[in-house]
Parts: sequence; structure tokens; C-alpha cells
Amino acid sequence: MVTATADLDQDAKARRGFLLALGAYFLWGLLPFYMKAVAHLPLAEVIANRVVWSVPIAAAVLIWAGRTADFKTAIRSPKSLAMAALTAVLISVNWGIYVWAIAVDRTVETALGYYINPLVSVVVGAVLLGERLDRLQIAAVVLAAIAVAVLTVEAGKLPWVSLALAFSFAAYGFFRKTLPIGPSQGFLLEVLLLSVPALCYIVYLIATGQDHLISSTGADTALLIGCGPVTAVPLLLFAFGARLLRLSTIGIMQYIAPTMVFLIAVLIFDEPFGKTQAIAFALIWTALAMYSWSMFRSREVRQPAPAAR
Repeated sequence: MVTATADLDQDAKARRGFLLALGAYFLWGLLPFYMKAVAHLPLAEVIANRVVWSVPIAAAVLIWAGRTADFKTAIRSPKSLAMAALTAVLISVNWGIYVWAIAVDRTVETALGYYINPLVSVVVGAVLLGERLDRLQIAAVVLAAIAVAVLTVEAGKLPWVSLALAFSFAAYGFFRKTLPIGPSQGFLLEVLLLSVPALCYIVYLIATGQDHLISSTGADTALLIGCGPVTAVPLLLFAFGARLLRLSTIGIMQYIAPTMVFLIAVLIFDEPFGKTQAIAFALIWTALAMYSWSMFRSREVRQPAPAAR
């Protein structure tokens, strides 16, 4: 009876975690629409407002969840602050490239970047952490490298937008693991650190009459303030959902957002998608299928046999 109740509780948590994570990935998948809406505004001003208006949301959620103790400890630690400053810079670079790429009609490249990201993280783990790759994982990485080579040959240059997004986010994930606090606390610490220069920049723009927050139309003001919720809400949904889900489930769900972005780019934004891009994406999708299969298989091997009831 106790076991059955525990199983029901676990199932309820898994369902709640799935819905929270699904909400996060769905919102991330729709983000290109919002980034298109702010494309007429200066990139630096968009990023600054994205940071500043994320702070009250992140702080309110942390207080509501009653998880401020380790946050208070972190802000007293110079080492934690230094590492949070590094991760804050990395995520700012990632945000900046993403917003710029959508504004200049390179949304397909952003989707490719986030498809590549899990494979880049595998390589980072192997190189920097000494994690061993199985044959399927090695083959997946090779296929991803071939896809990048195909795009490079066709365009005459590296697909730097995709690679910059993939590597900056992989580096962010790698260094973020060193912070001794949870995702939601870490996000608040990062945006708090970033809010100092961001707020100074916004005040400068207002003082010189170059801003779009106060001096422009009400629509621009709403869009800039809205940058906070569209940044903070999905990230916080993911932070709470991921804690209730298996890593393998998150591993599969992470492809929802780039798939939505890809479809939006090709079907709605009408961005070019020729034979070369089709070949590259087919290679990446095959690589991700191999990577996912490897992840599931290794998990089944590690999972102990269920006890007899």
C-alpha cells in the first residue's frame, strides 16, 4: 500500500514536471515572434531591458518558493560571485547573438545552433571532464561535424551563428554547474549582476533622449518591459520542471523548442532553406537520434532491476 502510494506521488510529480517543462519549451519555441517584434529596437537596449525586467520576476518567484537561504550564502561568497559573473557574461553573449540573428532573418541558423548544442555539450564533457563517449555518441558528433562542414563549403564560411550559440550555451551549462545553488537562484544572481551595467545604460539612454522605454511609443515601452517576462518565465518553469523529471525525459524534450523555431523560420518567416540546408539538418537530426538512443540505452544499463513486490 505504501509502495503504491509512493508510485502515485511519483507519477503526479512526473506529470507536473512534464507540464512545467513543456510550457517552458513551448514558450521558448514561440520566442522568435517576440524577437521579431522588437527587431526595430537597438540590440543593446533590448538586452539591457531583458535583464532589468527579469530581476523582479526572478526575485518574486524565489521568495514565493522560500528558497532564499542558499542565495544569501552565494552573494557572500567572492568565488560564487565571480563564477556567476562569468556565466552571466556567457548567457548575455548567447542572448545577444540570438536576438540579432532573428532580427536579420537568420532564424534557421539559431535553430541549428540549439540542435547542435547537446552534441557540443557531449564534446565539452569528454574534453574537459574526461567523460567517455560510446560509439554512438562518437558517431553522432562526427555526423554533426560533417553537417557543419557541408554548410561551410556551401556558404564559403563557417555557420558562425549556429556555432556561437551552441558553444556559448554549452560553456554556460559547463560553468553553471560550478555554482553551488539551484537554477532559479543562479538565474536571479546572474541577472542581478547584469542589472548594474544594464540599468546604468538604460538611465544613460533616458538622460540623453535616446531611449525607447520612455521617450518612444507605448507599444515600444510595453515590448521592452515584456522582455523580462518572456525571458524569466520559461526559464523558471524549466527550473522547477526539470527537478521533477528524469534526465532522459529532459534530453528528448529539449528538441521541442528548436523544432518550433525551425518551423517558424521556414514556414512563417519564409527564410531560405535549400538542398544544402536540408542535407545538413538531416545529418543533425540523425546525429540527435543516435545520441538520444545512446542516452536511453546507457540509462537502462545503469538502472537496477526492480525489487519483487
